[in-house]
Amino acid sequence: MKRYNISKHNSFYTVGLSYKNADAIVRGKFSLDQEATDALLTEAKTLGVDGLLINSTCNRTELHGFAQHPFQLIKLLCDHSQGTVEEFQEVAYVLKNYEAINHLFRVGTGLDSQILGDFEIISQLKRSFYNSKKHDLTNHFLERLVNSVIQASKRIKNETEISSGAASVAFASVQYILKNVTDISDKNILLFGTGKIGRNTCENLIKHTNHSHITLINRTKNKAEKIAGKFNLVVKDYGDLQAEIRRTDVLIVATGANAPTITKELIYTKKPLLILDLSIPKNVADNVLELKGVSLLHLDHLSQITDETLERRKQFIPQAEGIIDEVKLDFNQWLETRKFAPVIKALKKKLKSMKEEELDFQSKKLTGFNSEHADIISERIIQKITKQFANHLKESENDADDSLELIQKVFQLELNS
Repeated sequence: MKRYNISKHNSFYTVGLSYKNADAIVRGKFSLDQEATDALLTEAKTLGVDGLLINSTCNRTELHGFAQHPFQLIKLLCDHSQGTVEEFQEVAYVLKNYEAINHLFRVGTGLDSQILGDFEIISQLKRSFYNSKKHDLTNHFLERLVNSVIQASKRIKNETEISSGAASVAFASVQYILKNVTDISDKNILLFGTGKIGRNTCENLIKHTNHSHITLINRTKNKAEKIAGKFNLVVKDYGDLQAEIRRTDVLIVATGANAPTITKELIYTKKPLLILDLSIPKNVADNVLELKGVSLLHLDHLSQITDETLERRKQFIPQAEGIIDEVKLDFNQWLETRKFAPVIKALKKKLKSMKEEELDFQSKKLTGFNSEHADIISERIIQKITKQFANHLKESENDADDSLELIQKVFQLELNS
């Protein structure tokens, strides 16, 4: 995309993997926490990567940016995660230019989510952009693209019913509990970990079960207390985890650690125990299934749960895609204007130079010459001239390149490399 004057590199790439081709174990290897994300962005800047957005969620890990070659981004991801290049190549996708742009639109608008219409991704996208901006790794293209995706997401939310009803991983967790745990109002529920997905699950539990037997545990107790205060729930110390597991009927794990936080050594229960692991990478070790009466369900299984709400949402996909096409058209038109931005800039510079020479000449020749008024009038004329050229170039579908060449030739413009 070098012709659009937005990067020193020729192409915009998306490299990544998602729930479509990579299971939870593989996705866990390539997941990036905040520390790894910051380290990756820092190294990317030293390598000359221009404009980079990192999106790492429970469903996917993707890098979107300008680079000399996509392998530059792939190597960065592998160097800062637990995955290898070989593992990446087995499940990954590499998209270039318009394919990468289209993909980001679908991801950001919930059409590529594991649960259709789950719009949590857009807030994650905003945080990713803010993080890149802190590392001085954004550019005009990336900012315009992210804002366009946000605009499309808002319109789809407001103009379609693709997000009608409650449907997310958190909601799927509650639906599963309601369908598979008898007498839920009499059961004890323990939520371990109070990240966003844990908080959403907690809120859905209370909303759909009117349940008061919910206990929260978090390594940082004050975070759990803030949530508990909102819903009037019980908070226990991290040191009480094993004892609380012993008395609970449903354990929901949403800790977001890089290794299992729940193993069979922690569990001593004499009654059935349902464990829901909402973490990427997995935070519940598979060996808990060796224990009698323990059943385990992971986030990927929950995401496959469909009901009438999700089926109904599918009919709004064409409408959502139409909105994306409209917003994308505006974005692509803006992108086309970037081709002639250097020419317009050089033209404005040349006209200003001509203005300064003429004002200097007239101020020496004419008595009582008002240079201030002349400068104001000249600036307005320059603005109108350059705007007229810009509008012509925008509206020229076939001869824009010829017009650019003619403008450069007539005004003898020198463009900055």
